[in-house]
Amino acid sequence: MTSAHDRYRSIRSVLWAVLALNLTVALAKLVYGIMSHSAAMEADGFHSLFDGASNVIGLVGMWFAARPADADHPYGHGKYETFAAALIGILLIFAGYTVGRGAVDGLSGRGLPTEVTTISFVIMLSTLAVNILVTTWERRAGRRLGSEVLVADASHTLSDVLVSIGVIISLVLVRLGWEQADGIVALIVAAVILRTAWGILRGVLHTLGDAARLPADAVAAVASGVEDVVGCHGVRTRGPESQVYVDLHVQVAPGTTVERGHAIGHGVEDALRRAYGQITDVVVHVEPAPEHDRLAAQSLRRT
Repeated sequence: MTSAHDRYRSIRSVLWAVLALNLTVALAKLVYGIMSHSAAMEADGFHSLFDGASNVIGLVGMWFAARPADADHPYGHGKYETFAAALIGILLIFAGYTVGRGAVDGLSGRGLPTEVTTISFVIMLSTLAVNILVTTWERRAGRRLGSEVLVADASHTLSDVLVSIGVIISLVLVRLGWEQADGIVALIVAAVILRTAWGILRGVLHTLGDAARLPADAVAAVASGVEDVVGCHGVRTRGPESQVYVDLHVQVAPGTTVERGHAIGHGVEDALRRAYGQITDVVVHVEPAPEHDRLAAQSLRRT
């Protein structure tokens, strides 16, 4: 069975390889997009560049995930990944604005004419092939290693594949004489970038705002299924999606010994960790159930 250390190392290796490929793809599209005055190609280069940024976030997250909690950070270091994601979201907004402004300049006649050459198609088709391979490989690795980071990043790269297909279509249309196609596709890419930024920042706000990460009813149902648990209430969850903290109250029969109550609490924690792999910490408050609640629960179990 693969150890946690080996798993983290394997995930980091995949992310490093994907980062190198994403940066190569981004530079190729950015440099030639600028040289050929193609707003769509340049925009796609920016989009690929931020695929690389998401790889960096993944690497930072896995690096901190491997670090244990310490005296100064008793809840661990997961929030640093959130701060990095916020920075990436802000940079994405700036990139989307820059790409959109260039597209508007091109559509209004203030930009330089787009030069579509054979090299344009070679670069776009080559980078498209690389992105398809990266998406397929990273998704398979994510499923094999049980890594949400790799699976999510593969989905992000898939969006770059779709954008690149749109850019290739725009280059064909420009070659056929429809110059405005380049600016229109660049605007679409800018919208995709801004949508990605909003998705990142929305997740950051959920984390920093301590939004609930798991459905309280479902968590209570799992806890209530543990032997000798009479009821469950006060379920609270928070934290990043990959590092969820849970605290809840479970009710046991009056007269339950401290030792038995402690064992029940551990049973609840184990059940929740099995049900939700993203749980990092569980705090279980054990309390005696009111008599009518206890009798009602016993009656339900008999039926």
